[in-house]
Amino acid sequence: MQPRNMSMSGVVDLAAVKAAQEAKTKAEQARAEAARQGGGTGAVSPASLVIDVDEAGFERDVLQRSTEVPVVIDFWAEWCEPCKQLSPLLERLALEYAGRFVLAKIDVDANQMLMQQFGIQGIPAVFAVVAGQALPLFQGAAGEAQIRGTLDQLVQVAEQRFGLTGLTVDPDAAPGEAQAAPEVPAGPYDALLEAAVQALDAGDLAGAVQAYKNVLSDDPANMEAKLGLAQAELLQRVQSVDPQQVRKDAADKPGDVRAQIAAADLDLVGGHVEDAFGRLIDTVQRTAGDDRDAVRLRLLELFEVVGADDPRVVAARRALARALF
Repeated sequence: MQPRNMSMSGVVDLAAVKAAQEAKTKAEQARAEAARQGGGTGAVSPASLVIDVDEAGFERDVLQRSTEVPVVIDFWAEWCEPCKQLSPLLERLALEYAGRFVLAKIDVDANQMLMQQFGIQGIPAVFAVVAGQALPLFQGAAGEAQIRGTLDQLVQVAEQRFGLTGLTVDPDAAPGEAQAAPEVPAGPYDALLEAAVQALDAGDLAGAVQAYKNVLSDDPANMEAKLGLAQAELLQRVQSVDPQQVRKDAADKPGDVRAQIAAADLDLVGGHVEDAFGRLIDTVQRTAGDDRDAVRLRLLELFEVVGADDPRVVAARRALARALF
C-alpha cells in the first residue's frame, strides 16, 4: 500500500479513493469470512478503540482491521509538542464515536519505515485506512470542529462506499478494561505452511516455493508465506550457480545488471547483508529504465528476506529513496 501525498486541507477527498468498488468487495469478503469463522461479531471494549501499532503489527492491526472499521492513524513522537494536544483529543473522540472508527497510534521514532512509506514530512500527521485504502486527513495542529467534520465525512465514506458500519462497543466494559483474547484456532493454511518448512528442511526448494505460493494464491497478505517464499526463492536462485564465476562476472562487468543481481544474492546468502544492499543501490544509481526497475525489484525482494524491521533494511530503504529521487 502506497498512500498519496499529504493533503493539508483536512477534508477527505472522495475522488482520491482508487478502486473503491474493488476494495469494497474485498472488505465484504473479509467480513463474510470472519463471520463464517465466528469472528468479528462480538462487542469490543472501549479500550480496544485506541491501540498502539508498530511495523510488525501494521498489517494485522491496521490493514486487516480496516476491512471491518475505519482506522485513523495518529503519527506522533514524544518530543512533538503539538502531538501532546492532538493525541489526547483524538483518543477522546475515538471513545465518543463509540466504534465508528479505531485510532491507531504510531510512534515515528520507533517506526521510521512506516513514516517513510506514508511520505510524512512532519508531525503530527493523521491518515485513515478504509478497506485497505489510505486517505490523508490532515497534518499539523487542527481545531476540534475541523477534526470532527473530517471524522464525520470519513465515517460517511466508510459506510456508503464500503459498507463499514463500525464496531459494537460493550457499554458495560470500563474504558481501560481489556477484553480477554479468544482462543485462536489453527489457521486454514497451517498445514501448507508446515509442509513448506519441511520441504525447506529437506532441501526441496521447488516444493517449498510451490507450497508458499499455494498459500498466497488464496491469502495474498499472509506475511509468513511472503517471507518464506522470498527466502526459498533466494536459495533456489543460488543453488546451481558457480560462486567464483558470479563474483568474477560482477567484478569484470560493473554495468551488467544481471551480474550485479546474481552477486547480491550470493552476498545475502553468505550473510553479507549490507554488501548486498549496497551493491544493488549503487547499480540503481548507474542504471535507468527497465534495468533500474529490475534492480529495484530484486532489492525489495531481499528486504523481504531480511525483514522490514531490521535496521539494515531501514537504512537501505532510505538510501534507495535517495538513489531513485
